[in-house]
Amino acid sequence: MAELKVGAEAPDFTLETDQGKQLSLSALRGGKVILYVYPAAFTPGCSLEAQDFRDAADAFAKAGYTILGLSPDEAAKNADFSSKMKLPFRLLSDPDHTALTAYGAWGEKEAFGRQTVGVIRSTFVIGADGRFEVVEHGVKAAGHVERLAHDLGVELEGF
Repeated sequence: MAELKVGAEAPDFTLETDQGKQLSLSALRGGKVILYVYPAAFTPGCSLEAQDFRDAADAFAKAGYTILGLSPDEAAKNADFSSKMKLPFRLLSDPDHTALTAYGAWGEKEAFGRQTVGVIRSTFVIGADGRFEVVEHGVKAAGHVERLAHDLGVELEGF
């Protein structure tokens, strides 16, 4: 596994999208990518985070960022989630946890006061050169998108 720190090369992956197509991170080289990892579609925190990214999508796009969501959910569930939430970005399916593991977003965590194994809510910003500009594990859904936009110098309206 690559060392996950700012300046390191982001691990490549090829995953199925909510549109039923394969997408490789390397295909987006030359553009900036925000890859946010969420535990499960339709849960309260994941819905909030998806809606916040949806509402900020135009501002991120104007600043040159492509947003991608990543979860262990099957592509069909992601398609339903994307449709119901009216998401203007693609959701990636990783039921085998390959990319999640490579990104340090699958492992032991504390949930509801007990240790468990699962998705660690995370966000990565990958530069046009394929290197990490931001690496964040254990983020909280509420307020995350607004803070990320501020840190990236992206001006949001309505937040």
